Amino acid sequence: MLPSTEKVVDSDNRNRDRISISNSNSSRSSDFLNKGCNVFDGKWVIDETYPLYNASQCPFMERGFDCLGNGRKDQGYLKWRWKPQNCEIPRFDVGAVLEFLRGKRVVFVGDSLSRTQWESMVCMLMNGVEDKSSVYEINGNEITKQARHLGVMFGPFNFTVEFYRSVFLVQPGLVPRHSPKRVKAALKLDQLDDISGEWIDSDVLVFNSGHWWTPTKLFDMGWYFQIGGKMKLGMSINNAFRVALATWQSWVENSVNPNRTRVFFRTFESTHWISGTRQNCKVTIKPTHDVKGRQTSSISDAIINVVKNVPINVRLLHVTKMGAFRSDAHVGTWSDNPTVPDCSHWCLPGVPDMWNELLFSFLLSE
Repeated sequence: MLPSTEKVVDSDNRNRDRISISNSNSSRSSDFLNKGCNVFDGKWVIDETYPLYNASQCPFMERGFDCLGNGRKDQGYLKWRWKPQNCEIPRFDVGAVLEFLRGKRVVFVGDSLSRTQWESMVCMLMNGVEDKSSVYEINGNEITKQARHLGVMFGPFNFTVEFYRSVFLVQPGLVPRHSPKRVKAALKLDQLDDISGEWIDSDVLVFNSGHWWTPTKLFDMGWYFQIGGKMKLGMSINNAFRVALATWQSWVENSVNPNRTRVFFRTFESTHWISGTRQNCKVTIKPTHDVKGRQTSSISDAIINVVKNVPINVRLLHVTKMGAFRSDAHVGTWSDNPTVPDCSHWCLPGVPDMWNELLFSFLLSE
């Protein structure tokens, strides 16, 4: 059976054929990988077939990410699709993906941006399940910002999509004796998070980190770095992050079974705070053309470098440039707490859906 096609309208108002992921065979997305195309180099184009789901019909989405539900009036931000320069991303086919995931376990590990991608995936997949009651949180947990573990079971297909909150990936620890008073907590750079054993038995494993590796999240709160039981009070955040990534690499090499588990690492997601503050957040109506250097990041560079050196196959999801254009897609004041502006997180539906489209395209293509 040949891949199906359908007409959509791009921003230049021209119709084009868009390849659909089907259950056929590897030909379903041959253009996606075989031409050596960099799918992370491209632009956002208008596509009236988006969004992929209705937020009001997904009970697993945090209220804080439901911008429409929180009063946002303009809906143009929902209609943009990422278009690589020299190839096409296979069209998302929820039926094919549900079958692909049958009997599997998908695990996200990271900070709140990882939780956003987890919620996005659950909502995307739930849209293809007829009996919505057959999709449920396996632990009965409420979806909150502080939840350490969340997992949703898709009963008819016997697979789970889970999230583990591990904002640094490495292990928080107690302050060693005789430490200076300014040290309130230690971050053990040479030990992966103590819940890492729960990530191993997975079929798809997606990591992110970076948004907590800042002076305000670390030094201002009394967090300092520790290696081999000794505090490293003079270590910079960039150097500490590289040490933490080396610890992650060692864990992947020694703990993950590459014959079973497909590993992904997502790069830093662009934010759009004005003048570098956390007070001035302006959400635009359309994507911006002036990315103002946001297409690169020292955090992303460190992730790219470590992924290159992992001897097993780890797929990089290099989304930094993609997000740099999307000043229109942040939560802004359309959250569950409108008095606190937010130019870090994304509205759902929105940008994280595209991360998942890419994720599924890699999985089904390979």
